[in-house]
Amino acid sequence: MNGRTGRTGPDGAAPEHEPHVLYVHFGARVREHPERYEALLALLTDITPVVQPQPPEAALADVRGALRYFGRDAVGLAQLVRLRALALHGTDCAVGVAASPLLARMAATAGPPESGRVREVRPEEAAGFLDRRPVAALHGVGPATARTLCSYGLDSVGRVAAAPPATLQRILGAVPGRRVHEWARGIDPTPVTPTAPARSAGAEHRFGHDELDAGQRRRALLTLADELGFRMRTERQVARGLSLTVRYADRSATTRTRRLAEPTAHTPTLAATAYALHDALGLQRARVRGLALRVEELTAAELATHQLSFEARDEKARRAEAAADRARHRFGADAARPAGGWGRAAA
Repeated sequence: MNGRTGRTGPDGAAPEHEPHVLYVHFGARVREHPERYEALLALLTDITPVVQPQPPEAALADVRGALRYFGRDAVGLAQLVRLRALALHGTDCAVGVAASPLLARMAATAGPPESGRVREVRPEEAAGFLDRRPVAALHGVGPATARTLCSYGLDSVGRVAAAPPATLQRILGAVPGRRVHEWARGIDPTPVTPTAPARSAGAEHRFGHDELDAGQRRRALLTLADELGFRMRTERQVARGLSLTVRYADRSATTRTRRLAEPTAHTPTLAATAYALHDALGLQRARVRGLALRVEELTAAELATHQLSFEARDEKARRAEAAADRARHRFGADAARPAGGWGRAAA
């Protein structure tokens, strides 16, 4: 374990330009155990109160105020986090250490998935770390933006950083162009904001190959929406928002969120929202490896309001859904499912 003492300011905290942000990736298996995720967040808050959950499997932490107390630099605290997570919860996490959330996140996810390690990116190393990485690996740059930049020959982070800001603004627009130029140079002034984890639930489908067929992806989305809807109705909960995460063959991902018109656990509404999020991404040629849906801001169904409808079709759909739920409770979760879906989704 690294017990070296890092350079600190007069109050014992790290200077702003020194690495002080940890991005801790607990691994995909934590998704299956929400209680373990909460316990790992508590482990982080034992080291620093400035922890920002990144559900379902990661968190950001600002450790500037903890350096003097523990007598370690940020890398030493990252190793302490790994040791405690493994010893107390059997979770070998990957930790990125940098002076900004952007670089810390990219450092943590730079290696193979599920490989626990600590990787530091110091300010003087940022340009070299980013230079040859594909532009799609730059956190915040989605597939559509990456394709646009690549069409202009800006296919690496280093080339984007070297491009004149005015050029990027003409290609992407004023604000996005300026933001992408800053990200490519490792500049990310976003602070780590301590928040309580939002109440949510998720499900994921992993394809056995690069899935190019939009029809197959929609079948997966229907299956996920049905699984989440049934789970919420069983627990008498409704959601106020829905998030879609698309994972690609190059290990990058895109997440989009939409607030629902009203709190609901109705499968057709969840599926329609998922389809809209998916179609808006324009994934005609994307090599998709997995899809994940997450219902956000869960609340008790009895506390939510429902707009009454005079549409007979909607009322019939809800009665059919209730009958299918009763069959599932009696004969098992696979007893009744929407036509066009698959079996139970992989979590």
